[in-house]
Amino acid sequence: MCGIFGAIARPEAPVSAGMLRHTIDRLFVLSESRGKEAAGVAVLSPDRIWVYKEAIPASTMIRQPEYRGLFEQACGNAKRSNGGLGNPLAIIGHSRLVTTGGQNNRLNNQPVANRGAIGIHNGIIVNHEELWRQFPTLHRNGQVDSEVIVGLIRHFHAQSGSLTQAVRETFRRIRGAASVAVLFDDLDYVVLASNNGSLYVGGEASSGLRVFASERSILERLLRPRRLQRLADPGSVVQVRPGQGILIRVSDLRQTVFSLDDDTVEDEPIVAMPSARPVMDVRPAHPPPDGNGRSSVAAPGVFTPDHPPPRDGSDPEAIAALRCCRRCILPETMPFIAFDDEGVCNYCRHWQRVEVQGRDALEAILAPYRRGPGVPDCLVGLSGGRDSSYGLHYIKAELKMNPIAYTYDWGMVTDLARRNISRLCGQLGVEHILVSANIAHKRLHIRKNVEAWLKKPHLGMIPLFMAGDKQYFYQAKKLRRQTGIDLVLLCENMLERTHFKSGFAGTPPFLGDQDHVYTLPLLSKLKMVGFYGWQYLSDPGYLNRSIPDTLFAYACYYLISRDYHNLYRFIGWDEQTIESTLREEYDWETSPDTRSTWRIGDGTASFYNYIYHTVAGFSEHDTFRSNQIRQGVITRAQAVEFVRRENRPRWESIKWYCDIIGVDFDEAIRRINAIPKSYHRA
Repeated sequence: MCGIFGAIARPEAPVSAGMLRHTIDRLFVLSESRGKEAAGVAVLSPDRIWVYKEAIPASTMIRQPEYRGLFEQACGNAKRSNGGLGNPLAIIGHSRLVTTGGQNNRLNNQPVANRGAIGIHNGIIVNHEELWRQFPTLHRNGQVDSEVIVGLIRHFHAQSGSLTQAVRETFRRIRGAASVAVLFDDLDYVVLASNNGSLYVGGEASSGLRVFASERSILERLLRPRRLQRLADPGSVVQVRPGQGILIRVSDLRQTVFSLDDDTVEDEPIVAMPSARPVMDVRPAHPPPDGNGRSSVAAPGVFTPDHPPPRDGSDPEAIAALRCCRRCILPETMPFIAFDDEGVCNYCRHWQRVEVQGRDALEAILAPYRRGPGVPDCLVGLSGGRDSSYGLHYIKAELKMNPIAYTYDWGMVTDLARRNISRLCGQLGVEHILVSANIAHKRLHIRKNVEAWLKKPHLGMIPLFMAGDKQYFYQAKKLRRQTGIDLVLLCENMLERTHFKSGFAGTPPFLGDQDHVYTLPLLSKLKMVGFYGWQYLSDPGYLNRSIPDTLFAYACYYLISRDYHNLYRFIGWDEQTIESTLREEYDWETSPDTRSTWRIGDGTASFYNYIYHTVAGFSEHDTFRSNQIRQGVITRAQAVEFVRRENRPRWESIKWYCDIIGVDFDEAIRRINAIPKSYHRA
């Protein structure tokens, strides 16, 4: 979920201190796409280790005087006539996307240190609390899950004396994705290891420089300049395979590749240094009082009898009295709904059954893209929701493809979704590329638009809250270019068509596209532009710094071509199969505030569905269950029972949403509850 990277240089390598720092600077900048909320670096020299980290973006950190001073100290003895370093150096760096442990506590940022081991980690360990309890002798400093990896490696190394065996024992116990780099105060080695392949190494020992990063494209872009190609050719970049580790000796760059599963391989003898290097903790001279602005984590709201949730603002009796379709469950407040003489709505009358093309048709499409064993052959969108999670399972385990999963994290991908992503990628051994937006900016944009909406609410403007995620399609195109992989597979459930989100903006439903969930013809797109333009002019609160991002989102969503195949156009979408597979095979996590597994990875859904249900008397759950009725998957009676539960307010998730964007929860609910109900006029 973060970017990890580094460089190891021999003393005689033809690289100056300035060139080495420039290399690390570039790795910081290139890796910032994976996380922008904190950054850190550790530098190992023969006589000491420096560690510096701050709750600021990597591109900001590399301009800090403490960062410059660290390199001046570490490379201060680079006085050789040929401009070399004079001493071997190992440098590891981290660009963080915050999950466990807020970034405003520096102990939660990386590199993390534990008993003289200093490490960086990409991924999420979902059982870290269990491991801390299982090994009570381990000393814990912060709340970040990554620390348990470093602590366990030290623990098992002290027990066995074997570094490779210590790494194996650690990876056997952790659950979730993990790609790590660890250096030690008393050993002349750097450990690289990964259980899902999100780690690449470039350079040769003979050149005097080795570099590593979380993505192949990061190293290839790093090594394009001619001055670096003489040290590490872009063609030298290789993957640390899932289930593989590498020991690199700092003094001469000699490497030993080992399996994380095979105990029979003889270990390389490693001798500890006579005395451990001191670890120098470089503190910022003037740390910002609150780190990188608002904390990037927020605990879900907890309500008790002494602190009960607010009142549900909907009117159940009035909603129950609404006229509804006799075939599905859509009410008369649904935009553009009309009933015939039999009481059946136009959405049911014009429904086109979702027909799957079958696995054989899918195999025919996949065949030209298949590559050799372990070679990535497709990109798979992974949100952490149930449909994409099952899709990744099916593509890897059933179709035997070699996917790279990718996620666009715009700030509303919940920690639950991130943990489920880590579960799947770690267990399946699937490389994961996470593209992180500037989450602080994205959440600020949401707050500005939510605050403007609460002052002048209109149901047609609610999609503005979700505009920030639409660059997802743009990022897919960008990753195709960077990875050289032409095949993109998405996992869109065709039964998730809602129609009402654009309908409340005056745009009629479009039923002519059977391959995509969300499509509008040109005239409807123009109507949408006109509607939003009028709303912006009539409410100055929308004239805020989010406008460029919103315009880009509109272009990404409605204007760029979508060159991908949808898995669920070829295999049947079956809710029971999906849920049982994820729970039984991957210990897939669900939300404590709902029995539903839908939308639990989307931080916005509980908020906007509460608004829709409170004001209009229905939500996404009603349209989804209605589509299932039309498809013949469930009965109308089942749908009624499902939505009775699913439309209950998810107060804990709504509270989290308000806290994470900085909106007062109680005031927001009070204003939503005060909005005139459309079903009172129906």
